[in-house]
Amino acid sequence: MGKRKPVSTTAARVAAPKKQPKRTRPTKQGAESCEENPERLELVGGLAAAVALPDTSPAEIVGIESRAVETVQHEKRSNGSFQGIEQSDEDDIEDEYNPSSGDATGDTINNGHDCSDETKTSCSFQRHVSHIITEEEVNALMKHNCKFKWEMPAADIPQSKWVGTGEKMQGAYDHLHDVKGKLRDYWQHTLSNHLSSRMGFFSLCNSYRDIMHCNKKPFYLKGNGVDSSTMDAYLMHALNHVHRTRDVVIRNDAKLRNDADRDISDDNSYLDQGFTRPKVLFLLPLRSFARRIVKRLTQLSPTSQKDNAMGQFKKQFGESDDEMDKPEHSTKPADFDLLFAGDIDDHFLFGIKFTKKSVKLYSNFYSSDIIVASPLALKRKIDGEDVKEKDYDFLSSIEIVVVDHADVISMQNWAHLEAVFEHLNHLPSKEHGTNVMRIRPWYLDQHARYYRQTILLSSYLTPEMNALFNGLCLNYEGKVKMVTEYAGVLPKIQLEVRQVYERFNASSIAEADCARFDYFCNKVYPKIQDLDEGGVLLFVSSYFEYIQISNFLKSKEASFCRIGEATSQQNISRSRLLFFEGKKKILLYSERSHFYHRYKIRGTHHLLIYSLPGRKEFYPELVNMLGESKNPKCNVLFSRLDLLKLERIVGTSAARRLISSDKSMFVFC
Repeated sequence: MGKRKPVSTTAARVAAPKKQPKRTRPTKQGAESCEENPERLELVGGLAAAVALPDTSPAEIVGIESRAVETVQHEKRSNGSFQGIEQSDEDDIEDEYNPSSGDATGDTINNGHDCSDETKTSCSFQRHVSHIITEEEVNALMKHNCKFKWEMPAADIPQSKWVGTGEKMQGAYDHLHDVKGKLRDYWQHTLSNHLSSRMGFFSLCNSYRDIMHCNKKPFYLKGNGVDSSTMDAYLMHALNHVHRTRDVVIRNDAKLRNDADRDISDDNSYLDQGFTRPKVLFLLPLRSFARRIVKRLTQLSPTSQKDNAMGQFKKQFGESDDEMDKPEHSTKPADFDLLFAGDIDDHFLFGIKFTKKSVKLYSNFYSSDIIVASPLALKRKIDGEDVKEKDYDFLSSIEIVVVDHADVISMQNWAHLEAVFEHLNHLPSKEHGTNVMRIRPWYLDQHARYYRQTILLSSYLTPEMNALFNGLCLNYEGKVKMVTEYAGVLPKIQLEVRQVYERFNASSIAEADCARFDYFCNKVYPKIQDLDEGGVLLFVSSYFEYIQISNFLKSKEASFCRIGEATSQQNISRSRLLFFEGKKKILLYSERSHFYHRYKIRGTHHLLIYSLPGRKEFYPELVNMLGESKNPKCNVLFSRLDLLKLERIVGTSAARRLISSDKSMFVFC
């Protein structure tokens, strides 16, 4: 059960000159990876040299490997442990004398539900990290040809279900038997009656599959209970993963301390590390969200808080729950007030380290267990904008990535998030005190990205999220995503106004933007140009469309003003006044601007939606701006490729009719 799959012998085998070890180190795939990636030489020194140089003679290989083994043996006798300086510290050394980290002494033996022993594969963690992926599996994953074959109901989420690849899950059941004893007891006591509501999503996370939950009701949309339940579930999963990882390392360190002459080259149970220590990455859009995460993470952790950096954290991120209270006398929608009530800075990056006694904030990245960051800050760190030297090796061994509030990130700069994912699980440029004899083989084989679990959470789905989930999330365990039947938001419109939907033809995603622009220029704009009255609110959903339409209107010398996310407050006020007084015929308005300001544009008589908003709640807000008009008009442009947006607004069944019908004009009243 607990033994690792046998791996093929290669020139990469660590061998003594006169004695062949029982265990091979890197697999055949790993040797091939080294040949294709010479930067691996820098990481493992002479050991990699034997792997990476095909022209090296057998005698030279034996000599190099012998020197590598002698060096490691010397370090073992000198230090008493193989643990590298970056993946161990004084607090962990203290833990080694109590390796169970608070669990019962006989927990591994007497409690069959605990899998702290490295030789056991009864829990999801050990099963996941012990699997050795084959080249056939890698090739299948690289083809991006996964099919969602099974489904199961999504508890507490109306009109929704989970669909997945691989073996069908058996539904939500008690996965706390996979949780370390100390954590399990603490959560049962702390969460009490709320624990059952967390177990549904926790069971999905504990399967170690990639998850895309794009119908999560956030706290600022009257979904505080559901949002907190989902957040607790993935935080519990992250804590369990970190504690499992550290527990294995600390136990093995303790064994090596007690037996300084132990030869670990033929013992797979000591393969317990990655290139660097950080294992979990939280990507969040705003500081206020990071504060919620850290606050709840410390509450769910059984360790006592004695970290002096908590004062610094509260000073930088705040310590009150102001975002949970709607400001008095506000004219903005309630969700806007709750979303932007806290600190809305989008630049933060810090590490969190767990020891036996405390949760330490602002720890060095290479001694941290969890990294909390915004995509912008991490992108700047990767590019080396804030330092003299680029350094993102701490992302090389990330095993769980949680992207929460991805819909808010899409209103910032999605390209930053994609850039972060492209830099995950690369070979590090430096050694960082890592003991190569204890690195898991799938790290050396450059297969870490196939073991990385990605949890993507959003209140709605976009094509960009689909592309990231399908293209950059390649977990060998499989994928799970949510599918929802939407009712639409048309009943929230307070006016009796005819909404004319006009469908244009677009054969592919690559041609969709050009097809939409051509339809607007040739079919729509001439009608606007011939009108004597103004009050045309032209809404676009993307910055690219905003610039494209702005340049077109300039070329036509049209009477227009514009409000975008980069428009200054002075110009915004000026544009709103000119439009209201009728001095400008057209107001070009972007979705990002509406997201960050939620203006009520007065003087609107004709609403022209060039592209549907991604956030469904924006649609009734825009239509309701026609309330002051005596002859309101509303036109919406769409194509068959806009199904994701369309179904959230008109409903799934109606959207399918609009997409499949032979007609191209539709009217909603």
